[in-house]
Amino acid sequence: MLPLPILDLKDFQEKFTTHFRPWQRSFQFWVRATDIYTGYKVFQLRVSIVKDVQKQEEMWERQHQLAADKIYAMCADLGGFFLKVAQIVGKPDLAPAAWVRRLVTLCDQAPATPFDAVQRVLEKEFGQSIWEMFESIDEYPLGSASIAQVHRARLKGDKSDVVVKVQHPGIQDLMMTDIHNLQAFALYMQKTDIKFDLYSVTKEMEKQIGYEFDFMREANAMEKLRRFLYENNKKTPVLVPRVVRDLVTRRVLVMEYIVGIPILNLGDEIAKRGINPSGKVAAAAKQKILKSLTLAYGQMILKNGFFHADPHPGNILICKGSEVALLDYGQVKDLPNELRLGYANLVLAIADNDPVKASESYRELGIKTLANCKNEQEELFKLAQTMFDTKLPPGVTMLQPFSEDSSIKKVGVVAFPEELFSVLRTVHLLRGLSVGLGINYSCAEQWKPLAEEALYQAGRLKGQGIKPRVRRRGLIRRPLEKLIDLDDK
Repeated sequence: MLPLPILDLKDFQEKFTTHFRPWQRSFQFWVRATDIYTGYKVFQLRVSIVKDVQKQEEMWERQHQLAADKIYAMCADLGGFFLKVAQIVGKPDLAPAAWVRRLVTLCDQAPATPFDAVQRVLEKEFGQSIWEMFESIDEYPLGSASIAQVHRARLKGDKSDVVVKVQHPGIQDLMMTDIHNLQAFALYMQKTDIKFDLYSVTKEMEKQIGYEFDFMREANAMEKLRRFLYENNKKTPVLVPRVVRDLVTRRVLVMEYIVGIPILNLGDEIAKRGINPSGKVAAAAKQKILKSLTLAYGQMILKNGFFHADPHPGNILICKGSEVALLDYGQVKDLPNELRLGYANLVLAIADNDPVKASESYRELGIKTLANCKNEQEELFKLAQTMFDTKLPPGVTMLQPFSEDSSIKKVGVVAFPEELFSVLRTVHLLRGLSVGLGINYSCAEQWKPLAEEALYQAGRLKGQGIKPRVRRRGLIRRPLEKLIDLDDK
């Protein structure tokens, strides 16, 4: 009789878990998403019979708080892709205040991969012991995000520190499962409640997130944008880390370590230095930070067409002298030339307060609407401002897609180019930063010279006296107070 094979229980458990984990996550998502959605639908019936406006507002606040707790629990428990969802949704202009208060704390709470697993990834990728490569490497990560975590280290024979970015094992399959579930939910929502092409948005997210699992692509993007920004400015508006080229694989990326504080900690840093957070020094520093980011993104989107598409607070460091460093190039976007120029036209329409030109730009960009409302042109222009400018139109404090009074509901966006979603998301993240810094400004007005330059160089603004601007040093044209660095009290 042949001996029975010895069952490796640990191996069996790992295979069993790997096979069934996506099904488990799908079940958890649908149970929780259905609970949140039906909660709002039932509430809408309840609140509709209440006539007192103040009481209605109090009821909405309680409902938003209840939903916020459930959304927070879902994103925190599932992690992965849902941490990215929290980053997108948890913004003051996009979601109810109760959601923002809960979700803003989730941005940097991805669970860390144990160091022994990190060590195995590094040694498998490079084919040698980590102690042959590194003089030292911190066991505890500097931070852990949805796809990867980063460790501070020092290479053998070097005197400068580096950052080692390592992908979480098995994360790609889980995140693809999550986004496919979200796509199905988006299809349902756009047919029932939100008149916006949500499915195209989620398809673009799937494409962009798929790119994030290839760190060699990220390294190439980082080098390309670093070269563009450093060559097109006397002083680059944002710092981009150098890549250590010999230490890049699909799952590991080693780069320069930049000293700075996260932008979310800026207020605490100002207070720690004894600077009045409402005074001129703090205001000037914040103005300088926002000016640098605005200039960098205007140049990348309108002039280059290739841009960093993930400016959430976790990817922005404030360095000595109020300099800004932009991290994490996993999400970059290469806009087709026609979309880049179409967006330049839309920027001019918003900056010039021209509803007719905005409607023409919508058609040029391939944004299709139902166009079945009163004051159609006015609502289209309000929607353009709400979607593509950091300064919201008068009377609008957030998108409010469920509200009957929202431009999205009135106009109905039935087709939205997938590739334009990265521009939309970037503008909304910049708006979130400006709200956080307490600065209300229009990126369209600031980008107008760059939009004119892009159209002029493409031969689409002939005879208007527009000259190419080479190495523009400033972008915000209204007079600024003398900028004083945080290092100077």
